[in-house]
Amino acid sequence: MNENVGLIGYGIMGNVIAEKLLLKGYNVLVHDKNPEAISNAKVSGCIVLSTPKEIAKQAKVVLLSLPHPHNVVNVVRNGPDCLLAGASEGAVLVDTSTVDSETSQANAEAAKKRGVGYLDCPVLGRPSAAGNWTFPTGGDVEWIEVARPVLEAFAAKIIHVGPSGHGNNIKILNNLMFGAINSITCEVFSLCKNLGMEPRLLFETISSSGAATVSKLFNELAPKIIGNDYSPVFSIDNLHKDVALGIAMGLKSGMKLEISESGQKLNNLARTAGFGKEDTSAIFKILVREDIT
Repeated sequence: MNENVGLIGYGIMGNVIAEKLLLKGYNVLVHDKNPEAISNAKVSGCIVLSTPKEIAKQAKVVLLSLPHPHNVVNVVRNGPDCLLAGASEGAVLVDTSTVDSETSQANAEAAKKRGVGYLDCPVLGRPSAAGNWTFPTGGDVEWIEVARPVLEAFAAKIIHVGPSGHGNNIKILNNLMFGAINSITCEVFSLCKNLGMEPRLLFETISSSGAATVSKLFNELAPKIIGNDYSPVFSIDNLHKDVALGIAMGLKSGMKLEISESGQKLNNLARTAGFGKEDTSAIFKILVREDIT
């Protein structure tokens, strides 16, 4: 195939995206500021370039997988080495990050002035499910068709959900549900321990029961809690960021999100305790600490 695809950000999700693209025969051009990420990208067979601008000059489709809205803004449209400084008319930028809708709308407007497409295309799915991900996608349909062959390397469903920012809204709503399920799962296992019961028995009984409470997330979190394995699949820092975006989105619409704000208190406690880089299941450690009431 030998077609170039750009990728800005080689973290957990970026790594998985690159792997799928390489398997499909694409040349993956990577930029990341983290030296360890750059080293990993080179080992995997990616081509590393020093600026987003260089990547935009060589790839018609450029994917972004970044942690925060300000990272996305800087890469897309700030400074002489940003993507829009190098992108040609007809290219398309696809942001798979979890950011607010306003960020995507402003980026899409800036891209449009240069004849460049812009899609907010956040991932619904865990890293292990790459290839079966769903992309709720905001932006013009014509740009989805330009990017579709690339996206289908790691997504099973690409769903146009409306104008710029609407994909972000769906992802944030989804992650608010993630936060609530995460909190209650950790709380239930904490209570189980306090009752003197065996957490593994709780998990095995419920997970095999067919009860309506059983979810994929419960089935992923429970073994990590039981095994005392808090290596990050999705970090508390990232969950905290996403829930904050959701709470802000609620306030802008005139709604206070009581459940999400309650869960965010636990996320804050975990970060203060130094667990921010650990998996979201590490909320359990906060709940079983004797000094937490």
